Amino acid sequence: MQLDKIEAGKESDVDTANVEAAFVLLMRWLHRQPEFTPEMLKDEEVQQFVRTHATVLDDAVDYSIRQRPLDDISVQRLKESNFVFSGFKTFHELNEAFPSLLDKDGNRKPFEGFLNDVQKINENYNKWYLKAEYNFAMSAANMAARWQGWGEDEDRDRYLLQYRTVGDKRVRESHRLMHNITLPVTSKFWDSYFPPNGWNCRCTVARVLRRDYPESNEQEAMLAGSQATAGKHQEMMRFNPGKQMACFPFYNPYTISKCRNCELQPMKLVKEPDNELCAACKVIREMKRRKEELKTRRKEIQKEAEYLKDETFTNEEFGKEIAFSKKGIKEWLNQPHKHVAEKNEMLLRIKDVIREATYMGAGTDRHNESITMHLFETELKGDKTWIIAREMFDGEVRLHSISDKEEILQYINKKQDK
Repeated sequence: MQLDKIEAGKESDVDTANVEAAFVLLMRWLHRQPEFTPEMLKDEEVQQFVRTHATVLDDAVDYSIRQRPLDDISVQRLKESNFVFSGFKTFHELNEAFPSLLDKDGNRKPFEGFLNDVQKINENYNKWYLKAEYNFAMSAANMAARWQGWGEDEDRDRYLLQYRTVGDKRVRESHRLMHNITLPVTSKFWDSYFPPNGWNCRCTVARVLRRDYPESNEQEAMLAGSQATAGKHQEMMRFNPGKQMACFPFYNPYTISKCRNCELQPMKLVKEPDNELCAACKVIREMKRRKEELKTRRKEIQKEAEYLKDETFTNEEFGKEIAFSKKGIKEWLNQPHKHVAEKNEMLLRIKDVIREATYMGAGTDRHNESITMHLFETELKGDKTWIIAREMFDGEVRLHSISDKEEILQYINKKQDK
């Protein structure tokens, strides 16, 4: 993937720290593997990284729609694109990092040495590239919202759309060719070249009165658009925010040219049995389907768990009543976890889980020194996991969340008296 690092850093001050830190955990997982194949994208630790990366792009969409609202279906489709994009990008990061596992003699490197050797991958993909991708996701949402407003305007025939660059010295010469192209909203030009057109594209479209501007030649405009985007990216899919709206491009440099002709929807990846990218596509499509199912089930569980707000729970070793709140339910369901589906379902049997859990002790809450954190250990699919309760300054204990990170044990220091 070729992105201009300097240009990538100019537009956005997005915080990439979470993704860079998640990459370290991903590499720790990779270091334990004897091989890497596309099928391994299914591993929950890999999917956690994909979700972490997609969340940054989703934040870009959310920021944009706070400035310029967009309908829920369009937002959902943009975020689905973010997830798929993140899946392909993760596949490439793992594929690029795996050969660094072995030294020149074919022996596996110690983790610290391996991690040092793949830091350049982390910097490129999860700092410089991610900033450009964040800008693109934000711009795509903004332009989708603009298009939606224009498409729904009953008086739209009075207007033309005009392509505009920022006009400074940083504008790509190829994009200058499209400056001031002025065409009706129904022109096929907008189906292919409605901005953004590539990474850190700052072009926009303005609506102008038909009577004030001459209409451009559509054929010449299409040629200019083709020249502006030729060879700059690979196209993964087209996002259509509505039946009456043009398709918005979502560019993916992690696919190949044949992908655009594949019959598979919505990925459009070519069917080649020996192509690892196609194998990855199959897994990513399954991940996307599972993500949608998890989202639907999470909403169902949230509704089913409303009764918990009126319940209290006990653990004999702990000796105090534990209450639940609406905030606690939401926090539990939103918490990342290695076994995310099972973690969500556990909420519906939390009374029994708390009763049978082992009380580990208490310590100062990580986020508020005036709150005491209590930990209860249980198991999920054979792996240890820790339930977090918070004791407020008034003595009330509320179930707060759950964690599968063993590091949380460092925050407890003793078992409190009953």
